[in-house]
Amino acid sequence: MHSWLSILPPVIAIAVAIWRKEVILALVVGIFSAEIILASGNPLTAFVETAERCVDVFQSAGDTRVLLFGLLVGALLELIRASGGVSAFVQRLTQSGLTKSRRQVSWLASIIGMLIFVETSMSCLAAGVVSQPLFDRFKMSRARLAYLVDSTCAPVSVLVLLNGWGAYILSLIEPQLEGQAVAIMVQSIPLNFYALLTLAAVAYTATTTRVHGPMKQAELTLNIAGSESVEAPTQSRFMIVPMIVLVGGMLSFMFLTGDSEATGILARITSGSGSRSVLWAVFLATVTAIVLLKVHGRFKYPEMVQLSMKGMGHLLPVVIIMLLSFAIGAACKELQTGPYVAGMVGDFLPAFLVAPLLFIAAGFISFTTGTSWGTFAILIPVGLPLAASMGLPPAFVLASVLGGGVFGDHCSPISDTTIISSLASGCDHLEHVKTQLPYALTVGVVSVALYALVGLAL
Repeated sequence: MHSWLSILPPVIAIAVAIWRKEVILALVVGIFSAEIILASGNPLTAFVETAERCVDVFQSAGDTRVLLFGLLVGALLELIRASGGVSAFVQRLTQSGLTKSRRQVSWLASIIGMLIFVETSMSCLAAGVVSQPLFDRFKMSRARLAYLVDSTCAPVSVLVLLNGWGAYILSLIEPQLEGQAVAIMVQSIPLNFYALLTLAAVAYTATTTRVHGPMKQAELTLNIAGSESVEAPTQSRFMIVPMIVLVGGMLSFMFLTGDSEATGILARITSGSGSRSVLWAVFLATVTAIVLLKVHGRFKYPEMVQLSMKGMGHLLPVVIIMLLSFAIGAACKELQTGPYVAGMVGDFLPAFLVAPLLFIAAGFISFTTGTSWGTFAILIPVGLPLAASMGLPPAFVLASVLGGGVFGDHCSPISDTTIISSLASGCDHLEHVKTQLPYALTVGVVSVALYALVGLAL
């Protein structure tokens, strides 16, 4: 369905989320509006299909793994929190002198996000789990942490490219520019203005510890309310061992699920299954935490079951949001929202406007569908031939699409990476979206201007 109606469901969902501040309600309304369009206005059919659309999410093994991952993360976080391991780890960091200031704590969160670039979800999770109590100690809001985590992980992943992102993007470029894919990807790195400027904004925030706009208000509210109580320190191993198993398991499972014919260890890891690996790694880390706590007599088995259920319950709203996000994404795919937006760019534009408008189109598609990868699949096959026909460097156009996809992800309340960043940081999801939006929009506007200026210079 290539018509303006195809963009209504995501726009309605986002409008309701802003109006009512209820993400779950907004997503349900968005899915229902999509089904109304698909059912040619029949409300009864749309009602039934809304429920079926949610059920259909579980037909995707990858989506189901992500949902289970969310629940297991809740169990793992609650176990290591209640054990006192997080408090003990924070105490050790404080005594070591590595976290004596807001600046050091902010940089710690950012650096962790940069180092674990193999898988975005794992990067967000590790940075968030380690940093939550440190941010609480220095009276910095969870919204600030969610921003640093979200604005580090995806930009680094799309720039480093030695991960699943790189393998996926290569697979999209190769059919368009056979034999040149790797070279084009490397050339696109310094032209990915959004990713580079976002990391510069993260560096500014971490170094100066200043925040602006809604995030400043979140900080003021936190200082008035104070931070929540934490468990008394016990042994830092209760946190360190599960986290090592988590990251090590992730890398190991990426290797095991990777292409056995790949050349080199890194190539095999980057070709692995991200959804399988994160689920298996979190499951292994949770089992490790349970065994560790049992061996050391910290909790009895029934207590750990109760704690695990409590943790899952805390994250159940986030898992429901992820479920509904997958559902509305599938509905938008059936409505062909992405191709419609891509078609609006057209091939009648002046050459210098191609890159900035592809950036805007990528941002809008990613914003309304909640997926940067889906955006890449739509616009890379459109953008590269367009670049060739207009005499533009393919790396320049590719960078605009990649940056635009990440930009839309950062602005969208239905993006999986945005949701996982909220989850990992212990931040209210809408607060994360609201406080990150001014930063993302500012960098996005500057990026559009830079693409236009470079386009004029070519």
